[in-house]
Amino acid sequence: MSRVGYKPIALPSGVEVVIEGSKVTVKGPKGELCRSFSEDIGISLQDGVLSISRPSDSRVHRALHGFTRSVLANMVEGVSQGFRKDLELHGVGYRVQKSGDSLMIQVGYTQPIEIKPPPGITLASDAPNQASVLGIDKELVGEIAAQIRGVRSPDPYLGKGIRYAGERIRRKAGKAGKLGRRK
Repeated sequence: MSRVGYKPIALPSGVEVVIEGSKVTVKGPKGELCRSFSEDIGISLQDGVLSISRPSDSRVHRALHGFTRSVLANMVEGVSQGFRKDLELHGVGYRVQKSGDSLMIQVGYTQPIEIKPPPGITLASDAPNQASVLGIDKELVGEIAAQIRGVRSPDPYLGKGIRYAGERIRRKAGKAGKLGRRK
């Protein structure tokens, strides 16, 4: 049984939390995030520490308890430090470049693909084969990174495509790798 929900969240310096019923607003040096949570889950702030409580041990309340704590911890971390997701392009001629706020990605299609960031997200290109997604909302950073990766998912046979930094692709052998092959 997980006890994530019982773990308190310590607020770093410069982070303010405003609780209005089930709506929580977190302000920090990087920005401001606001989210509504379930009415059943209790959220309290005492001496710079956020604590989350649940009314019963029912399955739904246990699930909401840990979920609420995780989302609040991500909000606090996002407004204080921010989130970053790095992507790598593997393949001959695959490259990315920054064009204004958007990214232009060339991954073997006839036209380059343009990715425009939503508000609150910053796209960066550190090298011709590396891209980064930066922001304060962890959910939105992950969503945009997944959309960029979906432009050309990694191929299991050749290994070409867009992948997360550090992601290992399981390679398949292909036709020549069959066992018991006749000549």
